[in-house]
Amino acid sequence: MDLQTLFYLIAVVLVALGVAGTILPALPGIPLIFAGMLLAAWANGFELVGPWILLVLGVLTVLSIAIDLLATAMGAKRVGASRMALVGAVVGTVAGLFFGLIGLLAGPFLGALAGQLMHDRHLGRAARVGFGTWLGMLVGTVMKIGVVFAMLGIFAAAWFF
Repeated sequence: MDLQTLFYLIAVVLVALGVAGTILPALPGIPLIFAGMLLAAWANGFELVGPWILLVLGVLTVLSIAIDLLATAMGAKRVGASRMALVGAVVGTVAGLFFGLIGLLAGPFLGALAGQLMHDRHLGRAARVGFGTWLGMLVGTVMKIGVVFAMLGIFAAAWFF
């Protein structure tokens, strides 16, 4: 196997991990996708994917990070979440990884609920905060999936056309 093929293989692995990381919060999804695309472009000598395309992909990567942070924060802020609820949502998300799809869906809600309960011990408010935080994370994930499709489409168009 020559070096260029090895670089392409690593690029594909990075993109695949990045796609998984778009859903799984333990991996930096879209930055991994960008790294894989950058490596593939570099391995090709930037002949097919040039600096302008990489700039657009880089802007989309930064946008995805902003989406990730803002969607969760806006969902939590809208329902009056405490810092402990936000920390709980993160802990619940990580813990949820070990329980498959159900854990990924329930973990952020249960974590935010527990964090808010520790903060003010009011079950109704904690449930509202848990739901709002979970909804914000879900909206952010859906938006990031849209960014991933845009990045893959832009890269493929540059590479093949």
